[in-house]
Amino acid sequence: MPMPLGKQIFFAGVAASGGCAILYYLVQKMFSRASYYQLALEQLHSHPEALKALGTPLNVHYLRLTDKYNFVDIADAKLKIPVSGPKSEGHLYVSSSRDAPFKRWNLQEVFLELKDGQQIPLFKPSRDNDEVKKE
Repeated sequence: MPMPLGKQIFFAGVAASGGCAILYYLVQKMFSRASYYQLALEQLHSHPEALKALGTPLNVHYLRLTDKYNFVDIADAKLKIPVSGPKSEGHLYVSSSRDAPFKRWNLQEVFLELKDGQQIPLFKPSRDNDEVKKE
């Protein structure tokens, strides 16, 4: 017996919504496992001033996929990661690059911008030589 058109449309809508939710979750997981993302979080977790400003425990939230700052291609990555703690909240700005595909990602800059506008630099490569500088 054929199903009424209204039910077909309803079930198609539910299936499409579920598919979109799964796709959104998988994209978020892909970002959170990427080395440029992990390297930036390591900088945040090892920076006492940032931890003091946010408070612990830290919460890392999903990226806003529609934010124009978030950009990843084969050689460059720029992310704006929402973070919060008991004392404050803000965004972790990450800039990373690599020399060629399948090469290692290198952080270019990482800084925390709190909701009050204060910026805390966490990482910037040294200009004097090729060594990295942790601020």
